[in-house]
Amino acid sequence: MDFQLKTLGLAQAASEKADALIVLVSPGDGEQAPGALGGLIGAARKAGDLPDKAGKCLMLYRPQGIAAARVVLSSLGDGPAATAARSAVLAAWQQIRAANPKRVVLVWSGGVVPAALQAAVVALADASYVYTHTKSKAEPRALRQVVLGVAQASACKAALAEAVAAVRGVEFAKEWGNRPGNHCTPTMLAEAARSLAKAPRVKCEVLGPKEVAALKMGAFMAVAQGSAEPLRFIVLRYQGAGKADAPQVLVGKGITFDTGGVSLKPAAEMDEMKFDMCGAASVLGVFRALGELQPAVNVVGLIPTCENMNDGRALKPGDVVTSMSGQTIEVLNTDAEGRLILCDALAYAARFDPAAVVDIATLTGACVIALGGVRSGLFATDDGLAGALAAAGEAAQDRCWRMPLDDEYAEGLKTSFADVANVAGRAGGAITAAKFLQRFAGEAPWAHLDIAGTAWKSGAAKGATGRPVGLLLRYLLDRAEGAAPAARKASRRSRGAAA
Repeated sequence: MDFQLKTLGLAQAASEKADALIVLVSPGDGEQAPGALGGLIGAARKAGDLPDKAGKCLMLYRPQGIAAARVVLSSLGDGPAATAARSAVLAAWQQIRAANPKRVVLVWSGGVVPAALQAAVVALADASYVYTHTKSKAEPRALRQVVLGVAQASACKAALAEAVAAVRGVEFAKEWGNRPGNHCTPTMLAEAARSLAKAPRVKCEVLGPKEVAALKMGAFMAVAQGSAEPLRFIVLRYQGAGKADAPQVLVGKGITFDTGGVSLKPAAEMDEMKFDMCGAASVLGVFRALGELQPAVNVVGLIPTCENMNDGRALKPGDVVTSMSGQTIEVLNTDAEGRLILCDALAYAARFDPAAVVDIATLTGACVIALGGVRSGLFATDDGLAGALAAAGEAAQDRCWRMPLDDEYAEGLKTSFADVANVAGRAGGAITAAKFLQRFAGEAPWAHLDIAGTAWKSGAAKGATGRPVGLLLRYLLDRAEGAAPAARKASRRSRGAAA
């Protein structure tokens, strides 16, 4: 999909030929504008057909004096600029999606701040995304070109470049998240990672079973031993800053299919366990965006990837395994496998002397119960890191919520047969899982994002969301800029002069 910036007011936008023209209308804006669009906005407001509430919209077909076949007037309301833009764009898309528009012009009735433009781009891409990989008669996304009409196109170039890179990263993550387990094996996921090394400053190394055994990653190997598919350990590097600059390390859980192992999952909705590698997919998506934007930051991506399957060699409840750190783990539940592969990857991360380590995982159903599908769960050992991630999530509209890490939550992980058990009781399950990981996180500031509720949607809208690529990318760009936290910058963007 091609995004283009144009310097357009309402009068000029009326002359743009398109399958659909979306006008994002701010309170009090537009009706005084000269020309056909100003007249339409004024008439709609006078009739009460266009309330000043975000997401309220009105569609017209071939109105007089306008070149576009369809016009959607969509109210922004008076909320935060980025949130309002997202709501207005999503509502407008619902009005025109059945027409399968190929060229859409999107214009603001007044000014637009960069954050709102980015939100509009991401929302339109998200709403129009179509998965085709395993369909015999694929009907790909019809939308080919989006023209963004703003008062000064030159002022929005940087914001658009960031938004487009984020879209491509999100869609890379969605693509691999959506692929079924037989089209996304650990080997295939490793090849996807290798493809990212075509970008400048990106390198990829893939370790197989022999190399992982040499590293003594006993917990990771134990999860993989019940599958015919060989494990892979993916190491991605993006070198955007000096060699002396400590990297940010991202660790993504890559279970390409999770049966639960011997602790077998229920049959209902087990197909959705193809999404258990969405943490890994988000790391790949971030590197896709980094390769395009080339920011001044060093990033390492670590992805332990395997299947959690059953055969005669499969891990059993009660087995004790030895992790790369040397700590022994009693496996009380083989369906708590994500933390087993992550603990070895976290131990491996220490060799990079990282500035911070963030792991991303579809880790616990308990986090879904706690936060639903709105916010990801955030756990952190460092207040600064937690604040930076939370602020980045707010700025990217990819929100998270900080959860506690009190030492008392680790009591349930004690066992008589190993250094630690891999599960505690049901109470506080997302927290006890994070406490397990914390044991292996090393000395660097560490955070854990539990994305079990946000990585994919079920039901009629079933599919990967690409989250939290937006959050992670914004966090890394803020580190590259070395300036104020994302929340303060986002606030400045929202208050700044309209473009």
